[in-house]
Amino acid sequence: MILEHALLTVKPGHACAFEEAMGKAAPLIAASPGFLGLEVRPSIEAPGTYLLLVRWENLTDHDPGFRNSDRYQHWKALLHDFYDPFPTVTHFSEPLIL
Repeated sequence: MILEHALLTVKPGHACAFEEAMGKAAPLIAASPGFLGLEVRPSIEAPGTYLLLVRWENLTDHDPGFRNSDRYQHWKALLHDFYDPFPTVTHFSEPLIL
């Protein structure tokens, strides 16, 4: 299992619309082969910042898998205009300590 991580900084005044759009986008990623789970958590200290965590069976399920799918194009259309700056996505391997 790998963990995808991104900090999503949403443009000021757009948090409610982003959260609604994320609700619409979640089923798109959930339908992807290798998808294991999704969390989107709002920051306590930084309003408008969200932590995105996606669990995948392996890296190729995310990229190229989901990233090359029609579902990703719809995800992108729903969400990408909310971000400023555009987030950096990183991937993490199995935990060293639980």
